[in-house]
Amino acid sequence: MTEDNNYTTLNLGPTHPATHGIFQNVLTMDGEKIIDAEQTIGYIHRAFEKIAEHRPYYQVTPLTDRMNYCSSPINNIGWHMTVEKLLGVKTTKRVDYMRIILMELARITDHLVCNSVIGVDSGALTGFIYVFQERERVYEIYEEVSGARLTTNMGRIGGFERDFSKLAIKKIKSFLDHIPKVLDEFEKLLVRNRIFMDRTIGVGPISAERALNYGFTGPNLRAAGIDYDVRVTTPYSSYDDFDFIIPVGTQGDTYDRFCVRQQELRESIKLVRNALDNLPEGDFHVDVPHFYLPPKEEVYSKMEALIWHFKIVMGEIPVPVGEVYHSVEGGNGELGFYLVSDGGRTPFRLHFRRPSFIYYQAYPEMIRGGVLSDAILTMSSMNVIAGELDA
Repeated sequence: MTEDNNYTTLNLGPTHPATHGIFQNVLTMDGEKIIDAEQTIGYIHRAFEKIAEHRPYYQVTPLTDRMNYCSSPINNIGWHMTVEKLLGVKTTKRVDYMRIILMELARITDHLVCNSVIGVDSGALTGFIYVFQERERVYEIYEEVSGARLTTNMGRIGGFERDFSKLAIKKIKSFLDHIPKVLDEFEKLLVRNRIFMDRTIGVGPISAERALNYGFTGPNLRAAGIDYDVRVTTPYSSYDDFDFIIPVGTQGDTYDRFCVRQQELRESIKLVRNALDNLPEGDFHVDVPHFYLPPKEEVYSKMEALIWHFKIVMGEIPVPVGEVYHSVEGGNGELGFYLVSDGGRTPFRLHFRRPSFIYYQAYPEMIRGGVLSDAILTMSSMNVIAGELDA
């Protein structure tokens, strides 16, 4: 900490628990008031895009897990749909609905983490502990579907490795029956709480115009009053079969970001329920043997399955030459995959559009003029995920 012209330079991060990730903010302060700020990122940059250019397409999926690890299935499925777009693969309705169920469950866990952390940073720990029990219920569903919890590596190009089991469906229904009551109690704890309102209303605001100029998407943009949602503007995975509300705010402040996510939680619950109630019959994957690993029992007993297994694992499957971009509505906004193929066994070029990386550039503007405690709450409400920020 140094002093110059009566100003103080304060390092917030990179290993400060309040930053919720490994990144640094150098704050210039006049007492408690923030005069200016400068971010430093890259502390956990892992070169995912370059690593992906040396891996067969199906082996890129585990890399996407490590971006926004609060909602890994959205990353996984978004990547699979990008490759399917390049290959010209059309999935079945059952696959689409299964994907919607899992992506919306992932959105629920993402928003639960974000909003409960906002509560913690305003001094309310109880809600965080309470809603994490619901996050655990979703992780048990992940375990039943894919065998993993946090980094799920869920699904495959063309669909899923297995259908929903009876236990998985039972766990989803149990979660849907339980979560509305939890949200009601969580909101009673915070939404009209005078301390919480004083700490969040008018804190870290951004106008709709500035948010658009910065390239905001997702809840942070919708909190500023812009109803942009990838699921509606460019529907994918049969989202156009469902009706749901896009919540928006007015001030673009911390309180609006909290409330928008709370409303989105309820819309996601409706989407999961509707998709599960109307889950079509049919295959849980499409017939793309050059990308979809055959069942293990067939590999041991059928020559054709063994050949396909060998070719996929060894990366000897050619792909069309082409250039595609596909995006999904991630937990933090538009999560995009820009893929260039030269016909080889691996992507020629791959770029991940990470919403955290794009909107974090507005952070200094949003906290300038506020106090230090406001800066922490603003960061929490933006939901900056370090793994997605650096990639």
